Amino acid sequence: MLKKCFFVIVLFLSTQLIAQVEKEAVVAYPTNWFVQMKWNKVQVLLRSTSLDLSKATISIAYPGVKLLKVNKFDNKNYVALDLEISTTAKKGNVAFLIKTGNVVVNKSWPIMARREGKGTKFAQGIDQSDFIYFLMPDRFSNGDPSNDRLAGMLDQTLNRDSIYHRHGGDLQGVSNNLDYLQKMGTTALWMTPVIENDMPNRTEHGYAFTDHYTIEKRFGGAAAYLKLSDDLHKRGMKLIQDAVYNHVGRFHFLVQDAPSKDWLHQWPTYTQTIYKEQTFFDPYKAESETKKMEQGWFTTEMPDMNHQNNFVANFLIQHALWSVETFGVDAWRIDTYIYNDVVFMNKVNAALNDEYPKLTSFGECWVHGVANQAYFVENNMNLPYKSNLQGAADFQTLFYGIQPALNEKFGWTDGVNKLYNTLSQDFLYKDATRNVIFLDNHDMTRALSGFGESVPKLKIALAWLMTCRGIPQLYYGTEALMKGVSNPDGWVRLDLPGGWAGDTKNVFTEQGLTTEEADMLKYTQVLGNFRKSSSAITKGKMMQYLPNEGLYVYFRYDNAQTIMCVMNTGTTERTVNFANFAERTNGFKGGKDVVSGKLMSNSFTIPAQFMQVIELTK
Repeated sequence: MLKKCFFVIVLFLSTQLIAQVEKEAVVAYPTNWFVQMKWNKVQVLLRSTSLDLSKATISIAYPGVKLLKVNKFDNKNYVALDLEISTTAKKGNVAFLIKTGNVVVNKSWPIMARREGKGTKFAQGIDQSDFIYFLMPDRFSNGDPSNDRLAGMLDQTLNRDSIYHRHGGDLQGVSNNLDYLQKMGTTALWMTPVIENDMPNRTEHGYAFTDHYTIEKRFGGAAAYLKLSDDLHKRGMKLIQDAVYNHVGRFHFLVQDAPSKDWLHQWPTYTQTIYKEQTFFDPYKAESETKKMEQGWFTTEMPDMNHQNNFVANFLIQHALWSVETFGVDAWRIDTYIYNDVVFMNKVNAALNDEYPKLTSFGECWVHGVANQAYFVENNMNLPYKSNLQGAADFQTLFYGIQPALNEKFGWTDGVNKLYNTLSQDFLYKDATRNVIFLDNHDMTRALSGFGESVPKLKIALAWLMTCRGIPQLYYGTEALMKGVSNPDGWVRLDLPGGWAGDTKNVFTEQGLTTEEADMLKYTQVLGNFRKSSSAITKGKMMQYLPNEGLYVYFRYDNAQTIMCVMNTGTTERTVNFANFAERTNGFKGGKDVVSGKLMSNSFTIPAQFMQVIELTK
């Protein structure tokens, strides 16, 4: 009888132990997968802080899913399972049976049905017909004050008077104001990252991930992100996700508890990137400097991921695929593209485009020189490395184009001649129309301040943005004359007026706007909507003429429409005559100014510091 009781007690305690361990986390990354994916060989990273996974035996039993290999690491908290999901597999929960010592854990891992409407409802990509609005969720609008500060997170700041603290904006605030975006002709939304940043400070920007598979709860979490994606797609709009492959936040669990020593790029002492892209392609480069460029850390708070580690590469590629399928992403903006391993980036891009042929990506290539930028995208250069990235954030047309065009005196190589010259180098790109053109962003001085707070100059720049080749991107608040100098960067990341209860100025309702602010908003709306309906701008070609004493004329045209763009960067009024641009003006008797509606003859004057966009008429 005593022996029987002892057996019952041991069985009871064993059951209790198993139950207790099951309640403790065995977490899987990716958290789930999908049936009928081309990427059907999935590497699942398992993590447990309560089990010694290095001593575990793992098996599965699920129709159509095969366990190919169990990979173990230096760190006993991890294993990676190589799975193959056949085309016969059905949606359901795969059970990972994990045995270590006397402990048995049954970890459930879902494989789900794919999202409906691939290529028609999501993963559509962006092209020249799109107009991107770019915002920071924390600084755009606070739609749900209940998530402003959440217990348990490291950053407990909430202070709109500080440029570095959280302000409370969220994804519900974005969803609430999609009418505002559409009224400007916006077709695509790009936001700074929405993935969890559980760092002690400076969490408002979003670029220091701490868990790839958790959407930032202070933004509303996965439910709010899904809702925003659905809201956009119901309106025929697109979602662009901000990808960060180069680095993570210092408090990411894969940094604090790395699976292996080579998960990150490690150095004998802290080594920062040298921020010089030339070391990739310079024929006279020192390899030691190339290594520092690619493997040096971005900052002490953002450790550098080792893309040469195949487990790291799979983790990042699978997260990208999972994000598109889970949230209906249409395109990628890739952060700090030039600091990544470029061979790895080709693998990511290829995996995304193999699964989603229409999906497009553009990279942040903050470099100096058109050839430097073209190196990182699909190009016409005969180089050993051939990138498969479709487009870049076009810093060249900003730094060496529209900024000097409006801020420098005209000269043989100065002023608007720099814009002409920069665009003349488009022959280096496979398709320059896939580059994203812009006037400012979250890292640089706002456009209005960059143009000396001259509203006429900003209007010229905005008209250029809406009509030049490429995909225009507008940074939130530019349309309402927000200003700020990026010293420090927090001054260019202020709140959009009206996004918070009690704001006396409101861009969404136009309450409290000055006459100039309201006029700029209207100007943006008119140009944005005209652009949206213009076949010449969204699908057509471009022809530019040599600038003449500050006067720069270019055309956007197709078989159905011709748009004449006249930019006077000089200090005196100029006369424009169709006869000087005969290749594009023959057969046209005049036109219509798309902003004012004014009818134009084939000879007219244009004021100094002014730009006209004219639809030609026969």
